[in-house]
Amino acid sequence: SEQVSEWLPIKKVVGKHYAEPNVVILQRIKAAKKPVLLGCKDETYFQRKPDKGLITKQEIRAISLAKMQLKRDSIVWDIGAGSGSIGLEAAHLCPQGRVYAIEKNGADYAIVQRNLAKAALSNYHIEQGKAPDGLYKWPDADAIFIGGSGGNLANLIRLCLSRLKPYGTLVMNFITLENLSVATETLKQLAKESAPPLEWHFIQLQVSRSKPILTMQRLEAENPVTIVSALRLAPYLTQE
Repeated sequence: SEQVSEWLPIKKVVGKHYAEPNVVILQRIKAAKKPVLLGCKDETYFQRKPDKGLITKQEIRAISLAKMQLKRDSIVWDIGAGSGSIGLEAAHLCPQGRVYAIEKNGADYAIVQRNLAKAALSNYHIEQGKAPDGLYKWPDADAIFIGGSGGNLANLIRLCLSRLKPYGTLVMNFITLENLSVATETLKQLAKESAPPLEWHFIQLQVSRSKPILTMQRLEAENPVTIVSALRLAPYLTQE
């Protein structure tokens, strides 16, 4: 005869034995919290402590992702993943696509894995290594984000543009003038070579956040960040 044996929390069922055949019914106690897709708070992510975690701040992250022009099925590369915030939010925005990320620092790689487990995403792949190692086996990308280059920026830009699909976008964030100079000079040279044909531009963002002072509020400035975007217009033409 049919009988409801008892309703128990899962942890109390483990190790118990029931007559067979049986049916187990799982009852959700409360609705699952839907994830924020874009612009999660910085505190959402695990970061390396006590050092400042390598994370693209919330406001910069939202605009960087907007510059990437993502679609639901985009293939995305995240080079220099840091805490993983850019790539993980890209994975939320591209449920039918896939994100491939790489991070050279072992401690940060472990942090990304923790953030991935928390996000419970199945379309995000992270590996430890230094670009361009590992990139060659990835599929061509619709969008690429460079957050760290490991001192090989010019060559990395050339490689990424050669692996972007036509009308794909390369987005790079810089806080130092030296790296910004390398990026812009490389893009200028590539534009002269028409290899591949591209359009590029950059913007600078400086965010100030409110902080309490006694009973009032003041603004505390964050470091300015320059976002460089390059749009690939046509197939890559190899220069002989």
